[in-house]
Amino acid sequence: MQDVFKLVKAPTQPVLDPEFCPPALCNRAFLADVNASGAAVPLLIAVERDRQRVSCFSTRVYDMRHPAAAANYFYVDRVVKFLLWQFGGWKVTVHGPQELVTWLRSCYSRTGMRAFDAEFWGEQTYEQPMTFVHAPTPADMPVASDGASSAVKLDWTGWRIGFDLGASDRKVAVVKDGKLALRADGEPLLSAEYVWDPKPQTDIRYHFDQIMWVLKEAEKAIKAVNPEAKVQAIGGSSAGVYVDGRVRVASLFRGITPRERFEREAAPIFKTIEQAWGVPLRLENDGDVTALAGAIALNDGAVLGLAMGSSLAGGYVDDQRAIKGWMNELAFAPVDYNPRAAVDEWSRDFGVGANYFSQQAVARLIPLAGIAMPDLPEHDFPKRLLRVQELMAAGDERARRIYETIGVYLGYSVAHYGDFYPCVRHVEVLGRVVTGDGGKIILDKAKALLRREFPALAVNFYEPDEREKRHGQAAAAASLPLA
Repeated sequence: MQDVFKLVKAPTQPVLDPEFCPPALCNRAFLADVNASGAAVPLLIAVERDRQRVSCFSTRVYDMRHPAAAANYFYVDRVVKFLLWQFGGWKVTVHGPQELVTWLRSCYSRTGMRAFDAEFWGEQTYEQPMTFVHAPTPADMPVASDGASSAVKLDWTGWRIGFDLGASDRKVAVVKDGKLALRADGEPLLSAEYVWDPKPQTDIRYHFDQIMWVLKEAEKAIKAVNPEAKVQAIGGSSAGVYVDGRVRVASLFRGITPRERFEREAAPIFKTIEQAWGVPLRLENDGDVTALAGAIALNDGAVLGLAMGSSLAGGYVDDQRAIKGWMNELAFAPVDYNPRAAVDEWSRDFGVGANYFSQQAVARLIPLAGIAMPDLPEHDFPKRLLRVQELMAAGDERARRIYETIGVYLGYSVAHYGDFYPCVRHVEVLGRVVTGDGGKIILDKAKALLRREFPALAVNFYEPDEREKRHGQAAAAASLPLA
């Protein structure tokens, strides 16, 4: 497929990766050729997920009778791949050449090259077989419907609890009348984090008790200032994939095996907690809640959040500051079309976000920068990142080149994300990769590239301050339930 698709190398080359092929440029070149050919045909794509919610995307490809039509296959593969990890979904309806739909079915079969994606979104996440449907006419396409339940109300009254579950700590905050509840001295009534170790735990009672404990601590804080007060609602965020409040994929519960036991015990845990409290509880992916916290701090919407930590986490709130119910799992969305790009160990696909914006991305670039770390295990990514940060602080030019490379990746990828997300005014960046002097280099490089090569894309980069990092996410989560 790659042999017939025109690859465009980056005019601003990442210093450590001169073969990088930005999708934003490759897709533009493909569409320019399609439109100039006189043989363009519409390609409409609808992705359906839970509760019959549908998200749509439209583009163009060559008529299959055109001599260059073989390039359609690579283009469609990359676009559908991105849409699935942006929206999530088990059913894809396509209006376009029948040959492309037939080919997609084979790719997403149990033996196809996208078998990982098919199992992840089909059986594992939505408990449906992955399905591709051909729509003969545009009228046969599903209508876009993200669902009204994605709205978030920010002007409610009363007491709420917000929590955020991470791999090593649980954050909890008390919120009143839409704002972080404060003591007389101006400090939060309760906004704290508590250590836990959920990943190796094989008894779901551990997770249940630990989550309930922090919620009870929040209730105690409320009762201490108003014994008659009642908790109105609970909102939470957590790393992983959640569908209608049910756990589908989350490393926090990896110890609950086999899958049958996971479905019985881990999947409904937040529904069980909701029943125990007797108040509305809404849980969302932590990336989306991070983006919501950014929108609240900015007092504006259209925020795309990118957290560069152990992997790449994404989140999005629209221009009305509403969470869309999309998955935004950008760690597996393509950001490099170079067929010789790094291959992700889990999905076995090349050029996806986790290898470009995470601790493992830094580790991949270390040998390319000429840095040797024989004393550190190859897969100890946190310690390798820390070593690079130390070298950067000491003025090592090799470390600077790593950050410059990631900055070029980021600039082109933000332009690429802008082609799929309907409105992005702010890009919120956080995570260990962008801390310190290296983080400033990343952002400066990305900003300069966008100004130079994509001047029409007016994007504000936003970094949350330490107070927001400590308190913002759990407090924002409290606004989720529509009680």
